[in-house]
Amino acid sequence: MSLIVCVDDQAEVRRLLAEVFRARGREVASFDDGEDAIAWLRTGDAEMVVLDLDLGPGKRSGIEICKELRRAHPDLPIIILTGHGTIDDAVAAVKAGAVDFISKDPYLEDKLEISVEKVERILHHINERRRLEGENRELRATNERLRKMAGRRWQIVGDSTSIRHVMGKIERVAPVPRPVLVLGPRGTGKELVARAVHTLSPRAAEPFITINCAAVPESLLESELFGHEEGAFTGATKQKEGKFELADGGTLFLDEIGNMSLEFQAKILRVLEYQRFERVAGSESIQVNVRVIAATNTDLKVAIAAGAFRADLYDRLSFETINLPPLRDRMDDVPVLSAYFLALFRLEVAGITVRDIAPEAFDRLARYDFPGNVRELKNVVERAIYMAQGEMLTAADIEAALPPEAQENGMPPASAGGGAFVDDPGRALVERVEAFEAWLCKDALERTRFVQKEAAAMLGLSYDQFRQRYRKYGLGKE
Repeated sequence: MSLIVCVDDQAEVRRLLAEVFRARGREVASFDDGEDAIAWLRTGDAEMVVLDLDLGPGKRSGIEICKELRRAHPDLPIIILTGHGTIDDAVAAVKAGAVDFISKDPYLEDKLEISVEKVERILHHINERRRLEGENRELRATNERLRKMAGRRWQIVGDSTSIRHVMGKIERVAPVPRPVLVLGPRGTGKELVARAVHTLSPRAAEPFITINCAAVPESLLESELFGHEEGAFTGATKQKEGKFELADGGTLFLDEIGNMSLEFQAKILRVLEYQRFERVAGSESIQVNVRVIAATNTDLKVAIAAGAFRADLYDRLSFETINLPPLRDRMDDVPVLSAYFLALFRLEVAGITVRDIAPEAFDRLARYDFPGNVRELKNVVERAIYMAQGEMLTAADIEAALPPEAQENGMPPASAGGGAFVDDPGRALVERVEAFEAWLCKDALERTRFVQKEAAAMLGLSYDQFRQRYRKYGLGKE
């Protein structure tokens, strides 16, 4: 309940003030001396002060008490009462910081009612300002936390041993103008690593260009990377610069490089070796200065052994190899990652009520192995925040945001979604074999323009054997 401090040397006035304010649902603390009110307000909290102008012989005036209160409590509304006020007294009261100046007369109660309504409007604006200032302070604090968590470490959040090892490699290799190979399961942040290497390199002010090699059909990949001349093919209505030209002086990030055919790998190797290429249908040799960072979730050494990846390209790309661990191998980072995603989501989305994460919510996150790794953790945390009702994210909120299979049937096996990066060597071998069998089938399809009978013959399989694998690996032409 709101409390009002009333200061007057006349007992009957204090009683009248108490009756007026208690009728409005306020508590009242009454004093006959301004010094006592000042002392009480050092530890007490009041919504408003009603202060007599003349507090008696030998005592400081209400104007002087108002000035001291204003210094100590800048936002505290103060009303000054007087039995014989003048215009000069009113001006002095306003200069001292009073919000109103009221004469003690038979209409004092009505005047107080009007004045209190005005003060309530003032208080509403003060509280609204305080709320906005509090939100601004929180946003500034959030930005500072994000800066500390992500600014120096380029948005790679975590303090586990494996992540510190990754960061150490990034810092060492960034200044060296050589290719870098980033390996790891899906969702572990391979592009973040590539951006960090670029940011710390002397090329930081130059372009950082990315391309997902798996998302571009190989028939178009050459044009995307090297560009083309006008009329090079149907639809090529004008000359186009490729990614290598756009990245000149900077860094080119080749994501999912393991999806390239052997023939195209040879073209990439040539550009890496000589930093020269020709546009599609072009005759001019174009010289560039590009640092290449490549990434894949494929085990390239197994691919080399299977004849699906060029050993010389691997040697050229792997001046430094950075292996990103799956999230299940760095679960100590889940709390700081979750807090980071919460802070980002609050900045990005207005009206988010969640401000913190309960310890039991972290416990629930720790009992799921996140086959989609950090990307999946981010999605789960954001989904939980979006659905949550309170200010604290609970274990129940996390449970509701997890995939249905994690809720109903317990946690999926540790190898789910992890590709070749699994803890069980036997299972890893099976998955690797299947992954590259799928790759070989897909490669054969692409080479034969998706004629399945020819692809089967290329692989030494019967048509039925190839069809079985076609359905198993979902190799329908996209």
